Amino acid sequence: MVPFIVLVVSLLVFRGLGALEVGLFDTWQEAASYALAVMLLLTASAHFTKTREDLAKMVPNAFPNPELLVAVTGVLELLGAVGLAIPATRSVAGVCLALLMAAMFPANVSAARRGVTFRSRPPTPLIARVPIQVVFVGFALWAALS
Repeated sequence: MVPFIVLVVSLLVFRGLGALEVGLFDTWQEAASYALAVMLLLTASAHFTKTREDLAKMVPNAFPNPELLVAVTGVLELLGAVGLAIPATRSVAGVCLALLMAAMFPANVSAARRGVTFRSRPPTPLIARVPIQVVFVGFALWAALS
């Protein structure tokens, strides 16, 4: 839920800056691209801190070496955030991030079904997680259209 809040707050701050004529945030779409980049910096950072162990537990048992998968997805999120911040790479980054989010979604479903905790908190229920994931993918695809 924290990433969703960061996304929404970042979007509103960036769009507010756009209203104050800060050129980077002239449109909702540009503000959304940067907001998603901020959210991804937050989520990627979790892949390299103490929460890495919690993320590894979320990986379905069918996948080998969860720690490596967590590191790789963290790097991909960081690259995606950078790609969103560069207008020339934003479209490719948005499509790649949408695909990455779709690929990682089974881990969220698995974690919710198995009751895997994150920072000692229960997982976000699927009834909330699915719409949030749709919003994340939608933001990535919206960024890709710019």
